[in-house]
Amino acid sequence: MGPLARELTALPPSLGPVRLIGVDGHAGSGKSTFAERLAGALGGAPVLHLDDVATHEELFDWYGRLRAQVLEPLAAGRPAHWAPYDWVLHRFGPERVLEPAPVVIVEGVGAGRRALRPWLARLLWMETPRERSWGRGRKRDGRELSDFWDEWERAELAHFSDDPSRPFADTLVRQSGTGYEWTSGAAATSGTPTSVTERHRLPRA
Repeated sequence: MGPLARELTALPPSLGPVRLIGVDGHAGSGKSTFAERLAGALGGAPVLHLDDVATHEELFDWYGRLRAQVLEPLAAGRPAHWAPYDWVLHRFGPERVLEPAPVVIVEGVGAGRRALRPWLARLLWMETPRERSWGRGRKRDGRELSDFWDEWERAELAHFSDDPSRPFADTLVRQSGTGYEWTSGAAATSGTPTSVTERHRLPRA
């Protein structure tokens, strides 16, 4: 993933001293795994998981809290102090600190929402079909979370209908049997090959 890491670190800062990189896609599309791999290629860049920001009552209405607790401090070059949500206990847990590193990754459904895009240096979209992503997520979480997934799917459909991310993605990431392939440039979302399109492959670990 070296070429992508070099490409991202060469970007100008977008949030104070930070290059904020968004990784969006449907639930179950592989965002967390890819973000962690990318963070490693970036030398241990911090990763903020939006699953830790959302709550049962605010599946997508978390932006105000994210802005106040994370975005505004980082924009000022200060550490961000925020509390992750505990999905088992239904409450916020102990406070964590997020330093204004050169690159910070924010991953999760809604990482490319319109309110967040002005703060992003780059938006990556996991190009995994919705039904396949949801099927993987349901299988991962088991039957005991079936009711939650029913609610989630309705909420995700409503969110992306009102506030789509994919049309604004700078880079599309696809999983294959051997790893990842990503496409960056003007052709990323159009699917039309042009001279500015670059494709890269990354083997699985």
